[in-house]
Amino acid sequence: MAVAEIQNEIKDKLALIADPHMGISIVEMGLVREIEVDEDKKEAKITLSPTNPGCMSIANVAMASKLEVEKLDDIDKAEIKVIDHMMADTINEMVNKEE
Repeated sequence: MAVAEIQNEIKDKLALIADPHMGISIVEMGLVREIEVDEDKKEAKITLSPTNPGCMSIANVAMASKLEVEKLDDIDKAEIKVIDHMMADTINEMVNKEE
């Protein structure tokens, strides 16, 4: 499958996740800034930017994003990168830590 197709599948999965405050898909709201795919490693890197730098629900949104994307057959591992948030480093560490 082409990278663009996998990116579209990922976007479709992310569209299932709604912002808890607005009830609108995080894709529609523009929170998904970038989707990178390494087809060989079956890995995706997704960059999320919350609407506000203090939004506490972005951690839940990031975790939900990771779980949804990892359900795809073409992706074994999703790394979520939160940017433009006062606790971005902590959230990224928590969401992406290896079990």
